[in-house]
Amino acid sequence: MNKSKLQLQLCAGIFTLSILSNAAYGSDKIFDITHKITSQLPTFGSRKGLGQFISLLSSIKNGSTVNVSEFKLGTHTGTHVDAPSHFFQKYYEQGFDVSTLSLQTLNGPALVVDVPRNKNITAEVMKSLKIPRGVRRVLFKTLNTDRRLMHKTEFASDFTGFKEDGAQWLVDNTDIKLVELIVLPTHSSVLTVGLDYLSVSAYVDAAPTHHIFLRKRVTNSEVSLEIVLVEGLNLGDIKPGKYTVHCLPLRMVGADGCPTRCILIA
Repeated sequence: MNKSKLQLQLCAGIFTLSILSNAAYGSDKIFDITHKITSQLPTFGSRKGLGQFISLLSSIKNGSTVNVSEFKLGTHTGTHVDAPSHFFQKYYEQGFDVSTLSLQTLNGPALVVDVPRNKNITAEVMKSLKIPRGVRRVLFKTLNTDRRLMHKTEFASDFTGFKEDGAQWLVDNTDIKLVELIVLPTHSSVLTVGLDYLSVSAYVDAAPTHHIFLRKRVTNSEVSLEIVLVEGLNLGDIKPGKYTVHCLPLRMVGADGCPTRCILIA
């Protein structure tokens, strides 16, 4: 194949991709709200951060035909989702891992809200946010973003998050309905809760807050309330308002959490 013909085909391919992209998103802007995974990324409870997480198994420089790497990460590294099995042994044994999280829950219309600074998310704060009925996915932008905590290697235990009463108020007062998840899995009323640090809950309220968010799951034919938690979001350049969110964790069977790629479309 001559050079000019190859260039023509490449240009045609790029033009086709451009058409497909414009057809799908038009003039909408895509925001990547996923933090880069680096050795300096903070990890829960650590002063040293993630550290070395990727290494070469084979190297072209050392005579191999290809470069092949392997990586080792905790299931709650960086921008990630929590599975119900993270805080409940019974859900772990029943197989409620990240592979069971609903893609319909993790993708769709979303609302980004600004949380009053210098405050954890209490019931009082939730009331003040006046989140409209019908909203299923909410991303909370807090003081964590202003403090750039996800850009600092040492874990900060004084991060902003949900207090127990704030979590309970969200569960009790937002527009979430109980439905038959097994019978109508694509029509279940769900909520995605996203926050801008390594946990949605304040440090001292980690267990009770997660229990409130994750405690109701479908077992056999029981009614389920599904709340999916997305943590460690990068909301630095995001203004409050309406977006479309897409979060896609890996389908890791047995995993209680998983790093995920999340984007917002304006």
